Amino acid sequence: MWDILPIFAADMENGKFMKRLRAIVVLIGWWTAAGMQAQNPYLPLWEHIPDGEPYVFEDPDRPGAYRVYVYGSHDNLVDAYCGRDQVVWSASVDSLSRWRYDGIVFESKTNAQGNFLNNDRLGDVLYAPDVVEKVDGNCKKTYYLYPNNQGRGRASMVAKADRPDGPFEVCNWSAKNPDRTEGPLGFDPAVFIDDDGRVYGYWGFNTSWGAELDAETMATVAAGCEPVKDMIPSRQQAGDFRFFEASSMRKIKDKYVFIYSRWTHEGEFGLPASNYTLAYAYGDAPLGPFRYGGTIIDGRARGTDLRGNAVYTAHPDGNTHGSIVEINGQWYVFYHRQCGTDQYSRQAMVAPIQVEVTEGPGGRVWISEGEYTSEGFATEGFDPTVRHSAGIACYYTGPEGASSSFPNYRFSGSYVQAARPQYDGRGDAYDLTVNHNPVVNNTAGSVVGYKYFNLSLLKKSNKAVLQLQAVPSGIAGKIEIWIDSPWQEQGGQRLGIIDIKGGQPRQMTTFKAKVPAAAKLQGKHALFLRFLSDTLGQSLCDLHYLQFAYR
Repeated sequence: MWDILPIFAADMENGKFMKRLRAIVVLIGWWTAAGMQAQNPYLPLWEHIPDGEPYVFEDPDRPGAYRVYVYGSHDNLVDAYCGRDQVVWSASVDSLSRWRYDGIVFESKTNAQGNFLNNDRLGDVLYAPDVVEKVDGNCKKTYYLYPNNQGRGRASMVAKADRPDGPFEVCNWSAKNPDRTEGPLGFDPAVFIDDDGRVYGYWGFNTSWGAELDAETMATVAAGCEPVKDMIPSRQQAGDFRFFEASSMRKIKDKYVFIYSRWTHEGEFGLPASNYTLAYAYGDAPLGPFRYGGTIIDGRARGTDLRGNAVYTAHPDGNTHGSIVEINGQWYVFYHRQCGTDQYSRQAMVAPIQVEVTEGPGGRVWISEGEYTSEGFATEGFDPTVRHSAGIACYYTGPEGASSSFPNYRFSGSYVQAARPQYDGRGDAYDLTVNHNPVVNNTAGSVVGYKYFNLSLLKKSNKAVLQLQAVPSGIAGKIEIWIDSPWQEQGGQRLGIIDIKGGQPRQMTTFKAKVPAAAKLQGKHALFLRFLSDTLGQSLCDLHYLQFAYR
C-alpha cells in the first residue's frame, strides 16, 4: 500500500487530501479483513447503486495503472427511485474484490449563476447517468458526465471534470436561461466517442433516439445532423427489439453494440412480459441499422421448478440498466438486482460473459447470457469457510411464487430483505455488521440458494458442518441442506438437516448440521436450503449468516 503515499503531496494541493485519506483508511480495512471477496452484490450491501455504467480508465494518481469505475444512480431516497447525488465506486483492474468509495462526484443544486435551482434548496433527483472520456491532441483527458437530470429544462445536462472521480461541473448552461441546459439529450442518456473522434448520443423512454453530437460542446447536435427517431424499434412496434429504456453504447472491434432494457414478449421464456432483461443489438455504424442480438442478463433469474415449468428464482419483475466491459481479457455484464418489497433498494451486480465478433460488413456479434449468481467477481466460487451474509442469496422461491404490482412485490416465501445499516465511512465497508441483508419470510415450501461455493477449499474431513445464524420465529420445522439442486430428481444431493424446535426464543441462534459429504466434493457447487414445516404460511426464521466449519 505504501506506493500510494506519494500522492498525498499532490492531493494537498488539489483539495482531494481528505477524500484520499478516507479511501486509504477503507483500504486498510479491506486488506486486514480475512477472506474478503467481491461476491454479488459486489459493492457493500448497505450501498444501493443501480444503473451502473462500467468503464476502465487510467488511475489519475498512478499513471500506467488502471481502475474500473462504476457510474450509477443512487437509491438513497428510500421511497422513490434514485437520489439527489451521484457517487462513484472504483477498483483496481488487478484486484476486483476491493472496491473503493470515491465519494459524491455530482449534485445539481445551483444554476449557472450560483443560485439555488429549487425553492427547498434540495438538489434535483438524478437518474441513470453515463460518462465518456475525451482525449485531445495534447493527450489531455477530460471526462464528461451525463447525469440524467429530469429537472425542468435540465434533461440535457452535461458536466465535465479532469478526473474520472470528479468533481464534475455543468458545462452546457443555456445562454438565455440560467436554470436550463442546452442539447437534445433526454431520458437515460448515453454518449460514445468513435475512433475518428466523432461523438454520438443516445437516449429515450419507450422510443429510442440517437444523434451525432458536436465534438466541441459534447451536448448539442452536430451541424447538418438531425436526431434519429426509432433507432431501434420500441415495444409498441413489431419484431424482437422491443426497446424500453437504458441506452448504452460500446464498440467491439468494428461493431457497434447497443445495450438496452428490453420489454420481453408475453410468454417469452415461459414467463409474463417484463422489462427486467438487459439485451443488445449490433451494427456496422453508430446509428444503425442494427440487428437484434439477444438477452445478456435476466434479473428474474429464470429457472425451472420440479415439474420443469419456468419460474422466477429471484424478484419477479423490476427494471434494469447496465452495460458490458472487458477487464483483463474477461468480459462482464454489470447490472442491478431488486431487493426487499419495493423497487427502491436496488444493488449492483456483475456476471462474466463471453463476447465473439465476426469482423467485416454484416459480421455477427454474439454475447452469451450471463448467469444470475452470488459469486460476482469470485468466478472460481467463493470461500465456504468465510462467514457470509445470507443476503448474497441469488435464488429464493416460495410455495406459491411471487408477484409484483408496481412498485411493490408480494412473496409467498423467502426473499432478501432491504436493510440500510448506517456506514459512517470509517473502518471496513464490507464488515458484516453493515455489509448485511437477512433473508426473511422463510415459509414452508421456500427454497434459498447460493451459487457457487468452491468446495475444494474445504478440508477433507468427516467433521464438516454448515452453520446457520438465524432468529427463529417460534415455529417448529426443518431446514434441509442440498447441493447442486434442491431436488433429487434434478441431480440434487441432500447433505444434512437442521431441526428448529417450536417455542425457541426470538434471538440470534447458531444452528449446525453435519455435512461430511460436502468435504468430499471438488470445485464449484450450488448450495440450497429447503424450509419444511407443518405450519403453513408463517416464517420459520430470519436467516442472517452462513458458513462451513468443522465440529
